[in-house]
Order: sequence, then C-alpha cells, then structure tokens
Amino acid sequence: MVSSVTQSPQDVKDTQEYERIRHTCAHVLAMAVQKLYPGTKVAIGPVTETGFYYDFDSPVNFTPEDLEKISVQMRRIIKANLPVIREEVERTEIRQEIEKNHEIYKLEILARIPEGETITRYFIGSPDILQGENSEPSLFANTSLQPSENNTWWDLCAGPHINSTGEINPQAFALLNVAGAYWLGDENKPMLQRIYGTAWHTKEELELYLKQREEALRRDHRKIGQELNLFSIQDDAGGGLVFWHPKGSLIRHIIENYWKNSHLEAGYQLLYTPHLANLDLWKTSGHYDFYRENMFESMDIENQAYQIKPMNCPFHVLTYKNQLHSYRELPIRVCELGTVYRYERSGALHGLMRVRGFTQDDAHIFCLPEQIAPEILEVLNLTEKILSDFGFKNYEVNLSTRPDKFVGKDEVWKLATIALQDALQAKGWDYVIDEGGGAFYGPKIDIKIEDAIGRRWQCSTIQVDFNLPERFDMEYVDSNSSRQRPIMIHRAIFGSLERFFGILIENYAGDFPLWLAPVQVKLLPVSDDVRNYAEFVADNLKKSGIRVEIDNTGERLGKQIRAAELEKFPVVGVIGKKEVESQSLSIRTRKSGDLGILTIPELKQKLQLTIDSKSVI
Repeated sequence: MVSSVTQSPQDVKDTQEYERIRHTCAHVLAMAVQKLYPGTKVAIGPVTETGFYYDFDSPVNFTPEDLEKISVQMRRIIKANLPVIREEVERTEIRQEIEKNHEIYKLEILARIPEGETITRYFIGSPDILQGENSEPSLFANTSLQPSENNTWWDLCAGPHINSTGEINPQAFALLNVAGAYWLGDENKPMLQRIYGTAWHTKEELELYLKQREEALRRDHRKIGQELNLFSIQDDAGGGLVFWHPKGSLIRHIIENYWKNSHLEAGYQLLYTPHLANLDLWKTSGHYDFYRENMFESMDIENQAYQIKPMNCPFHVLTYKNQLHSYRELPIRVCELGTVYRYERSGALHGLMRVRGFTQDDAHIFCLPEQIAPEILEVLNLTEKILSDFGFKNYEVNLSTRPDKFVGKDEVWKLATIALQDALQAKGWDYVIDEGGGAFYGPKIDIKIEDAIGRRWQCSTIQVDFNLPERFDMEYVDSNSSRQRPIMIHRAIFGSLERFFGILIENYAGDFPLWLAPVQVKLLPVSDDVRNYAEFVADNLKKSGIRVEIDNTGERLGKQIRAAELEKFPVVGVIGKKEVESQSLSIRTRKSGDLGILTIPELKQKLQLTIDSKSVI
C-alpha cells in the first residue's frame, strides 16, 4: 500500500524554524572565519535542505583542523547569546561601507538587487550588549565587515533569522567539509572555498543526520558508478555529458523498454522528434525569451539559425498540429524519451544529478477542459505503478497554485486547479498546497519520492498549460463545428533517465533488484574440468532470457566469491564436480544467502517468478 507523505502546519513551522536557525548559523560561521583569519572576504551563505554553507575568498586554505578551530569560535559566539538585528539601509550608504571594507563580492550582490527593492542587513551583536558585563568584545575584533567602531559583525541579507545566537544549540551543529566553488557557479569567476555545515534542534538529531550522511556517502552514485563500471563523465568530451557503459546501458535499456510498454498499455502513442530546430520555433514557444540563459548558443545552417532543443514540448505541439483534430479524438496522449540539452555552469554539475545533456521521459496530453481531472487521475495511477515497481512507496505531494504573474483566464485557472485537487482526492493522497507556486502557464503537481535512507527526491511532475496552446494557435473542432483551444498537460514520471538512474543507484547502493541487474547470475566454476558444464548452464539460462556470466579468471573459488560480492551480482551459482554429476548448481544470493542445491529448471523457475514480481530473491 502506498503511503503519501505530507506536511502538517506544524511540519511547515518546524521547517521555517530550521531555516532561521541554519541561516543564522551560516552568519555565525562567517563571523568566526573573519575573526580567525583576517583578510578573508565573504561571498554568499544560504540555507540548504539539511544545513547551510558559506563561500569565502581567503588567503588560507582551510583544512579539517581549521574547521575544528572555527567550530570552537562559533560556540563562543553562540554562548555569548548575541542579538541578531535587522536594519533597512540606503543603497549609496551601504555601498560606501562595503567599499571601505573591500568586500568585492558584496558589491556584486548589492548591484544585483533591483532598484526600488528594500535592502536589508543583519547584525550579530549590538553596541548595547557590547557595553554589558557579559560582553566579549574580543570576539569581534578585526572582523572585516565592521561598519563602525561598535565591533559588531553584519552582512547584507534578506533574512529571516532567529532573535539571538543563543537560540542555536551549540551541541547540535557541525561543520562538515570544505569544497571548491566558483563564484556564482561561473567557471570564469574566482574559485572560492565553500564550508558546509548543518544545524539541528538537538544533539540526537545531529547524530542521526551524520549517520545518514555517512550512509549517503557510501551510496554515492558517482563512486558506485565507477566501481561497477556503469557510466562515466569524460573530461575529454566536456563536462556534464554522460557516457553510458555496457552494464549501465543494459539497465537503461531495461528501464526504457519497461517505460515504453507501460505507456503503450496506458493509451499513449510513442514519438521520436529531432534534436534541434529552427530558432524561430523557440521564439514562438517563449523559450527564447524566458529560458535563454539555460539554452546553448544557436548554430548557423544555410544562413538560418538552429537551436539544439532544451525541451521536447514544442515538438509534440507541432506533431499535434500536423492535422486538425475533432473533440471525439481527445484526449490524445503522446510520449517520448527525448534527449534535451541545457546549459549548466560547470560549478553546478554533479554526476548524473545535474548534467548538460539528458533524456526526459516526456509526455503530453491534449484534452478537453472537462477531461483534466480524469486524465490527471490516470497519470497519478500510472505514476504510482511505475514508481512502486522501481521500489519507491512513499511520496511527498505538492499542489502549486496560480502565481502573481500568469497567462490564461481566471476561470480556466480555477477549473484546472480544482481538477488537480479532485484528482488527488480521488487518488486518496494527502498533499500540501503551495500557494502561488505554480508555473506562469498553469498549476502543477510535484511528487518527491523517498529513498531507502529517508531522503526525498523531486522526480514526477504534472503541469497544466494554457500558454503553449495559445502561442501555437492549437485547435480542435467541437460538437458545434467551431474551433476551440485544447488543454495541454505536461508530465514526467522519472524526470530524466540520468537523474533517475542516479537515484536508483543510491537507493539500492548498487544492489539492484534482480529484474534490473545487468548480470543476474554469475557462474563460478571451481576448476577447468567443469567449465563445459558451466557453458551448458549459461546457454540454457540465456535461452530463457536470464542474463548470465561465467567467471573465467581461473582464480580460486574464495577469490571468485569475493569478486562476485564486490560486483554485487544478485545470484551466484557455484559449479563443482558434485554439481556436474547431479546436473545442478549450488546457489547463493546476496539478499537471502545460501539457497542450497537447485536443478537448472528449479533455478529458472525461481528466477522468473522473482523477475516477474519485481521482488527480491
């Protein structure tokens, strides 16, 4: 049974409180760094999902020992229980103060704040508290962001923050590591040092998080992908481009076939569309105006500008428009595993999770207004089936409503939003309403999946679109023979094959279920005398569609078993003289251990039942 994860008002309140604590902890980090390492310049220090970080330009290369020193200094600041004070400032005055302290990165941040927008800074400490008997003025000496003789620390910031540093539990935060990060993620800008940290309410929460983090590092898809030879990112070809190796490609092939068959059964029609198109298409769709910074440069072909595609949507629209449709034909469901290309700064690239070329499991539904709710419900049913088959049972569901800036008519927005709510309620899933969080072209449902160690990943999305049908002048003929606009629904279940594969690797720690494993059975012959029988067994299993390999290293059995463990084969069949005589195999599995002696037919039956049920052997 699927359980849907939702956030209660208390959950939202807790999340907001964590954000304030972590945001303030980031400021305390920066304050401590500038106290300990004079000459260090600060950049940005945002909150992350489980913590915070701050970027520094420092003459010192931070080491683990430095992180320990910084942590001690942070605890002194926390213990001082200093107030955190918000102040609105005037642009010219604050620029002068920043220039006086030579904080070049803050000047850039200030320049990015639009004219007319309120500019705020936050102080840690104040003149009043520094004059009190519990003050520790030595804490703040020599900090570079020092606007006056008050020995306080401040930073440009929109907030929010907690009221004082004493609200941070000094036993419930930790500095995690240092990494390089380009300023604003731009490889053409300076490389900074990014210190990552985390903060919680209690020491127990921190310890639980650190344990989960350690497990996440063990499951890192980049490490496992290398160990199991599944994929690579080749520097010689440029960053953010994925090379699928034979075993990874085989898993992708299995996923693609499953996806296609599931969609054909659900009434979708498969499409294949080009990888580029005339630039005018992207101007019509609006991508050129609203998405240009994420698109690669166009190329000139016979004096016409062509654009490599960042989206599949306009191609599906053109396929729909190839002929005029009657209302009787709707809904029309089309789908494509379409590879797209988007410009990501090199500093933002991350294994399979953030790349420049990826394959979306794209689908679009063209329907009548009254068909929105039943179509969305069918999408939810299909999403549940597919995610469940891949082992994901728990979800967080969000419904995002109309933002301040939008296209389309109010009544159509209301109709679509109610239709999404009706579909979620019919499905029986709890959900959180994200007021104003919808796209400018329509409301949407986002689904985050929970993995084996409790992390949530944004994957599936369902979006109603009033924009593209208008831009492309899409039509159908209604029952009165008049022309009407169809409703367009965008949806993806995996999001992209690359990212979903990365999530799968980390969810299973490389121990893929039998139906997904690139090699399902590894045969280990104990000597050359039994190799002919091993070949016979392998051929027999292959004829039944079982993916099998023979260990041909000639190593001793113990070493073969250890190698099979490292390569995470789900099933291992040991073959010795006894197995040859009885025409059987000695079977071990990673999950269940020793299964004993099985004949070839018994093994095939057991394997097939496990594959068909997508369960664990």
